[in-house]
This record gives sequence, C-alpha cells and structure tokens, in this order.
Amino acid sequence: MKGLWLNEGRLRFRDDLPVPEPAPAEALVRVLQAGICNTDLEILGGYRPHSGILGHEFVGVVERSGSGVSDSTKAELSGRRVVGEINVACGTCASCKAGRRIHCEERSVLGIMGRDGSFAEHLCLPISNLHLVPDGVSSAAAVFTEPLAAALAIQSRVAIDEGDRVLIVGAGKLGLLIAQTLALTGCNPRVVTTGRGAAGKLLDGWGIESRSVEEVEAGAYDLAVECTGNPAGFALARSALRPRGALVLKSTYAGHPSIDATSLVVDEITVIGSRCGPFEPALSLLEGGQVDVEALVQATYPLERGEEALEHAARPGVLKVLLEIGE
Repeated sequence: MKGLWLNEGRLRFRDDLPVPEPAPAEALVRVLQAGICNTDLEILGGYRPHSGILGHEFVGVVERSGSGVSDSTKAELSGRRVVGEINVACGTCASCKAGRRIHCEERSVLGIMGRDGSFAEHLCLPISNLHLVPDGVSSAAAVFTEPLAAALAIQSRVAIDEGDRVLIVGAGKLGLLIAQTLALTGCNPRVVTTGRGAAGKLLDGWGIESRSVEEVEAGAYDLAVECTGNPAGFALARSALRPRGALVLKSTYAGHPSIDATSLVVDEITVIGSRCGPFEPALSLLEGGQVDVEALVQATYPLERGEEALEHAARPGVLKVLLEIGE
C-alpha cells in the first residue's frame, strides 16, 4: 500500500505499507481524496507525538467490512462513498457512558493519536463512524465534511442570536467555513483578514464583511472565534469582546501562550473550547449547496507528491490542498 509515513518527525512517501485489516466492527475504506488540515501541519511541527500515517479529512469507498458486521449493513455500504468521524471510542468508559464519546478516555483518533490516517490508499474505521455521502455531493466537497462539522460544533457550544456581532479571527480554511455557517444563523459575522488575497475575495463573494487587524473595534463584539492558533490571534479576539462576551477557541496551539486571566475574570468572559462536530448536518449543508467549499481548494496533488503537497499547504495564505489518492 502507498502512503505518507511519519516517523521521528520525518515524513516520507512509501509504497511498501501493509493494507490494514478491519476489526470485526470496522470497514476497510479505499481512500479517494484527503484534505490537508492545519492539525496535520502542527503535528509535523511538534504539536503532539505521532508515528504512522497522518490525515483525518477524507472521502472514500467501502471495500469490505469486518466479520462482526451484519450482512444487511455490508450490502448497504459496499462500494458506497463514505466520510468518517475521526474519534474512535471504547463505548465502556465513564465519558462514553455519559454521552461524551469524543472525549473517550481510551479513544484513538484517525491520523492523530493511535490510529493510522487517510494519507494512504486504505484506512479502517468502525462502521458506526461512517456516513454515506449523498449522490449529489462531489468527492472534492465531501472531503470538507469533517472541518465543516467542526465549524458547526460552535453552535452546539454557545447560543448565537440573530443580530449578534461576531468576530472570526483568522481567514484560513476553518475560519472561512465558520464564517459561512455562522452567517446562516442570521448573526453579523466579520472576519479578520491580513489582506485582500484569496480569502478576502471569497468573503466579498459571499457577502461577508472582513476587517483588518487595525479595524477591529475593542469591546464591540458579543462573540469572538479564534482560529489562528497563535497568541496574537488570541489577544485580538479577547480584546474585541464586550464584558460577558464569549470567546470560542477552535485551534490547537503548538506552544503555551500566556493569557491575561485577570481580564477574563474582570470582564466575566466565557471561554469555550470547541473541536469536533456533527457530520449529518454538515452533509446536509453540502447536499443543499448552502456552503461553498470547493472554492477553498487551491491545489490538488497525487499521493506520490504528498511531501510537496504538505510543504505547499504550509505556505502563508494557502487555503485547502487536497491529495488525490484513488479513483
């Protein structure tokens, strides 16, 4: 099997990897396309230790299912396009029993922690993690299901009212998805951009207002969403909030940014971490054409040029880079 293998911080293309064998409740998925996420780049930069195959955004085709999968489910999934939730839960720990499966104490995470990911020709996931892709959704759009679900997760963590002033700090891939999903709520989203590049042109086309750093009014926003993963982005998002505003953190940080905790207390700021979200609403938005995701794709590379693809994705201002893996 071909894939991108990470070991001791070094990524390289290999064509001698074993095809994974699905566990009894799992399916073997042939990957069609995979998306490069900032988390992949952060892992390469040392965000967390990982050895194996990176990647967690994908669309693929079910080739076969494990021995514990019913014949009816096998028939339903075989040969069908699927996307997959990335957290694999044990189902028996206290978090799982309390309904917090993405916080399972024994979980593995596709391409991130304890489970090989999607930058390869095949991967395995539990049947319960898989979602069928509607026929009208292209494979290039389906790749965005996982990050689009992450964008939608904000709405399950904080109440957003029509007319709320919302600032999104960071006009990268995730920030642009968040801007579109929040605009559907009727709130008033504004996105901090660093210039009138590709992101600015997309926002203009969607009718979403953008701001430079200098144009952000201190204390003027009800909600700020931080998508940059750097201390300057956090500081800007925090300063933009009114007292009793809410700050949503969507990016992981490779380092340990210093935080003015006193200001959070004095202004009674609610700080909310948010990561994975619901797949079915994301697929519904894609099927209904309510969000524009394919416009974010700036380059597509074959798997054999995966190292080059990740270097491209790491350049400042680059939006989504895809890997074309199978037919």
